[in-house]
Amino acid sequence: MQQPFSITLKVRDYELDMQGIVNNGVYFNYLEHARHEFLLAKGIDFAALTEQGIHLVVIRSELDYKSSLKSGDEFAVQVAVERISKVKFGFRQRVVRLADEKICVEALVIGTALNERGRPYLSPDIGALFDGA
Repeated sequence: MQQPFSITLKVRDYELDMQGIVNNGVYFNYLEHARHEFLLAKGIDFAALTEQGIHLVVIRSELDYKSSLKSGDEFAVQVAVERISKVKFGFRQRVVRLADEKICVEALVIGTALNERGRPYLSPDIGALFDGA
């Protein structure tokens, strides 16, 4: 993974399941939030894109669960990008517990952008983001 963009979060009690660990579905929220923060940091604004008729969408998510997070754990969510094809891009992501730097989740989230006709389309600013990866 290239030098990733990273945000830090803390596990909240309501994110836990009956076993006292973060529910598997919650990791999707962590990953999504980090992707949105990454895009904002790169000047990509979802609202502005939507007004232009462009929609960023996830078309595939692969998650490998390595270790569990528990209540109060502080963790980083890392984001690195890559071009998958002419119209697809990938976010390689990790959730890393800060206390011991243990990788809890590794993910590949593949997306594309759709134009107002619902066809794949990467605008120059979005394409440049992934071409520089």
